[in-house]
Amino acid sequence: MSVLVYTESEGGKFKKVAHEAVSYAKGIADAMGTTVTAVSVNVSGSEELGNYGASKVLEINDSALESFNASAYADAISEAAKSEGANVVVLTSSANSKFLAPLVAVNLEAGYVPNVTTLPESTAPFKVKHSVFTNKAFAHTEINTENKVIGLAKNAYGVKENPTSVSAESFSPQINEGGVEVVSVDKATDKVTIADAEIVVSGGRGLKGPENWGLIEDLAETLGAATACSKPVSDMGWRPHSEHVGQTGKPVASNLYIAIGISGAIQHLAGINSSKVKVVINNDPEAPFFKAADYGIVGDAFEVVPQLTEKLKEFKAQNA
Repeated sequence: MSVLVYTESEGGKFKKVAHEAVSYAKGIADAMGTTVTAVSVNVSGSEELGNYGASKVLEINDSALESFNASAYADAISEAAKSEGANVVVLTSSANSKFLAPLVAVNLEAGYVPNVTTLPESTAPFKVKHSVFTNKAFAHTEINTENKVIGLAKNAYGVKENPTSVSAESFSPQINEGGVEVVSVDKATDKVTIADAEIVVSGGRGLKGPENWGLIEDLAETLGAATACSKPVSDMGWRPHSEHVGQTGKPVASNLYIAIGISGAIQHLAGINSSKVKVVINNDPEAPFFKAADYGIVGDAFEVVPQLTEKLKEFKAQNA
């Protein structure tokens, strides 16, 4: 009876969150005295998951799963869990997995806990710690169903190498597309996505207009970061809604979040609260963001950001 983990991928390659999920599943498996079985979808070279603790990989290769379809993916993962006799299923807390996990839980008649931040406090009974109230508090929840679905919060556990002998085998589940048809998928190219970014540089109305967004993009490119924005910026059409972060946009759990010209409305802070280090640059010393930030610079973004970018470029050149 193994611990099953769904490994997210894009473009035929595993995302970093997949490695973190396998690392976490290995921690649970060790506590339960069992092994980790990973499920991959349309990915080659899945043996790399053995570096993080997977003993077995079920490889699903099916054109019906080329585009994400929560119903079809849930059926595939649920069938894999039943096939392996796994009563603990680990997913991430990405946007797709938050859509997917409840469907898996229904299929398996399992208890589901999202945003889990640590390994289980105990496995008998099965107790986990997870963030609640938009990351303002923690809850300790006991899952008393036979089957359990865990949603791991991003960057909560980290990627841990644990080389394990791994075998891979083909798995062909019965896929029910559930009447959902994916007509087209538009993706940003040649950019770091917010979901995968270790660093996010975000801009607000303090940038005064879309013509000044070069400040954000230049700093982000220097840091290898994703670009983001506040809700008013996307509402005004300065930036696409796909870059809107916050409680009503995309949640961010990056290692570093830099907010430039963002006052810090409660909805924005709720969506980025999981970021480990928060830096704010604002010319208003009374901006709410300063109370939530780890570091703050009171100053004009049009003066501070170019100097910061230049210093970072000099630092990178010296350490290249």
